[in-house]
Amino acid sequence: MSGRPLTYPAPSAVLELLKPITWFPPMWAFACGVVSSGAAIGANWGVALVGVLLAGPLVCATSQAVNDWYDRHVDAINEPNRPIPSGRIPGRWGLWIACAWTVLSLLVAASLGSWVLVAAALGLALAWAYSAPPLRLKRNGWWGNAACAVSYEGLAWVTGAAVMLGGALPHAPALWLAALYSIGAHGIMTLNDFKSIRGDTEMGIDSLPVLLGPDGAARAACAIMALPQVVVIGLLLAWGQPVHAAAILALLVGQAVLMRGFLRAPVEKALFYSGFGVPLFVGGMMVSAFAVRGFA
Repeated sequence: MSGRPLTYPAPSAVLELLKPITWFPPMWAFACGVVSSGAAIGANWGVALVGVLLAGPLVCATSQAVNDWYDRHVDAINEPNRPIPSGRIPGRWGLWIACAWTVLSLLVAASLGSWVLVAAALGLALAWAYSAPPLRLKRNGWWGNAACAVSYEGLAWVTGAAVMLGGALPHAPALWLAALYSIGAHGIMTLNDFKSIRGDTEMGIDSLPVLLGPDGAARAACAIMALPQVVVIGLLLAWGQPVHAAAILALLVGQAVLMRGFLRAPVEKALFYSGFGVPLFVGGMMVSAFAVRGFA
């Protein structure tokens, strides 16, 4: 009101920085790991709940704060209304929040055991490596998207299963599913880069839409999302789970229909496909988790 610059960020700006909408994928993957473990949830519901919160509002939120701090110059071009470039998160508060959320995430992870602490530390290391120099993996779409996919999907899935098993290594089918859906998630990460082509080009960030062009990146994203699901279907058939395999096939067919529109106009349709195609992908994750729930 006085016209002076902000000294502290408003809680609403901090929440926007942490991006609750992005918490769903790792929380969902953690839940898939919980289901795939086959362990009784009733006796361990508290641990499962804390683990889900660790995956989303803590580790994932940390990655968002880190990314927005180190992307503030790119965001000033692409999305100047974001909390940091708009000044609603003033000074170095973006960095301080990222550091504080990192420490909080590690403390909560430690309360769940050494296995979860190691997994959370790895996920946080990937989050910082993705955005922060000197590595700044996001400068290359292949490496950056791989780091996000592993952290958001595979690592969260395996951690969820291990937590329910008391720190034991999950069974091989669950590990295969976590790995395959991590590969598929690489394509999902590419969808987020279509909105930033201009800023990425100006700032020298080689996202896949910049490296391959919008059409090439769209084809690559669709192939990377679809092929692992084909392998999942084959594995479920080999494991004697034809009903679950058929369900994932139906979900994949639905994705293929939506992919046709995305491939015709990738820049315009990337957000649409994220909203309607990706839920079919993640739905298949949970179907596959239930398929292997009874495995030893």
